[in-house]
Amino acid sequence: MTMNVLVVRVFADEGGRYGNELGVVLDTAALDSGLGPKLTAHLGFSETVFVDRIDDDGAHVRIFNPTAEMKLAGHPLVGTSRVLAEATGTQPARLLPRLADPVDTWAEGEGPDRVTWIRANTVYAPDFDFVQHNTPACIDGLEVPPIEEQAHHQHWAWIDEPAGILRARTFVGRIGIPEDEATGAAALRQAQRLGREVTIRQGRGSVLHVRPAETPGWSEVGGRVVLEPARVVDL
Repeated sequence: MTMNVLVVRVFADEGGRYGNELGVVLDTAALDSGLGPKLTAHLGFSETVFVDRIDDDGAHVRIFNPTAEMKLAGHPLVGTSRVLAEATGTQPARLLPRLADPVDTWAEGEGPDRVTWIRANTVYAPDFDFVQHNTPACIDGLEVPPIEEQAHHQHWAWIDEPAGILRARTFVGRIGIPEDEATGAAALRQAQRLGREVTIRQGRGSVLHVRPAETPGWSEVGGRVVLEPARVVDL
């Protein structure tokens, strides 16, 4: 099986650096879901997305980590929204994950300051254990624990609480990822936990913007998306 994988970095910083890599494959309705985790592991990414089809309802997608199909994930949906905007010339209004509620999506700004957003029902996001620390330096000093000792943990601390800026690192050994560079699903959960708009600086330098939505239990997460060269993968 040969696949053309469109690659982006999601939640880049103000200079277009960092972000979490994502692979997106178009026109995948005929592909078995078992290929999704295999492709993700082959690429060494935390997630990939299959776009099965686009119709009047929106873009029908499947989200995969290295071990399974996921109900909802943040950076894959933000990244897929940008990929489809580039591929079709039109910003999609709705993404339809196979295992979750529809996800609204839109973009704000232009050029390198363009921020792509999604609005999602957080009930479908993976659960995380949130561990608060006293200072950002505590987060920076964390060593990545052995993968068998990890589950779904985000460690975080305020950088500037009045301004709503926090530092975070996320370990997700349950799905075979030692450290996730930028975790949109955890950000969606944080917006609900904190009940306010925040900016999360995660990993090496990724930047996520997140806020509770007007609908109870829903959150919005957005960030910069940088296009990378496509890859041809033989599985």
